Amino acid sequence: MTPGVLSNPLRPAILAAARSPRVKSAVTRAPVTKSIVRRFVAGESLADAMAATSTLLVAGRSVSIDYLGEDTRDVGQARETVVAYLELLAELARLPHADTSGIRPLEVSVKLSALGQGLPVDGDKIALDHARTICAAAHEHGVWVTVDAEDHSRTDSTLSIVRELRADFPWLGTVLQAYLRRTEGDCRGLAGPGSRIRLCKGAYREPESVAYRARDDVDASYLRCLEILMRGKGYPMLATHDPAIIDVVDGMIRETGRGPDDFEHQMLFGIRDLEQARVVDAGRRMRVYVPYGAQWYGYFMRRLAERPSNLKFFLRSTLTRG
Repeated sequence: MTPGVLSNPLRPAILAAARSPRVKSAVTRAPVTKSIVRRFVAGESLADAMAATSTLLVAGRSVSIDYLGEDTRDVGQARETVVAYLELLAELARLPHADTSGIRPLEVSVKLSALGQGLPVDGDKIALDHARTICAAAHEHGVWVTVDAEDHSRTDSTLSIVRELRADFPWLGTVLQAYLRRTEGDCRGLAGPGSRIRLCKGAYREPESVAYRARDDVDASYLRCLEILMRGKGYPMLATHDPAIIDVVDGMIRETGRGPDDFEHQMLFGIRDLEQARVVDAGRRMRVYVPYGAQWYGYFMRRLAERPSNLKFFLRSTLTRG
């Protein structure tokens, strides 16, 4: 999920730094960093995630929780991620989350690369098996699962795994990124009955051959994709903080006849809290994406890359506390 694309002129440099072990070491070891990270990440522990979730539920918001981690190259680490999700789901089952509308207020988000998708031998199969284990536990506890999008090289594998899982778990959601040139076609193929599609703009560094790079082009693609989903028969999940796009939704609701239980807004933990509250007060469903865990570095760097205000906040806090 992402609030914007290419609105930060330093975005390419920041995304490059996100993959640099040297920069990662410097950032993660800085005493001030973790306190600043708490703006975007609920914390490192399961208890932190549960505390944030409880607060959001009381505020009338739904939640999607992501146990942070990606690009796993060790099968043992992938299994540990599965265990972490099973522990998370067991804790979520203790929270009141009945909803007569059929929309589940509790959800977990999963990156297939954290489940072993990138392993050199049988990566797709291992990720599929691990995701199936998580989906089965989620189903038992009345919690939804959405499979996150990652860089474009994994899109075909991810959507193939999602389609296979949906045969047993038809409520399974997935994420499409509007800045990819292919996404309009993917929206048409995935907008059928029962589908749940989280539409975001995109947060990875992609080549121009596969992704729109200019902000206006990304916004235009988002609106085209959104219209396809809103006119489809699934459940669109609008993952954006962009006021201009949120304003367009009103017209699409009138044209498509969708009610408040036929779609939802989604925003990131720690960003535009007042706007989240405004959406809830307007009678619409708002789901907040809550990340937690020790592997926060990649996620944190993508948040800095998205908007100049995020980067300014980080630099200002670093200089002040330094």
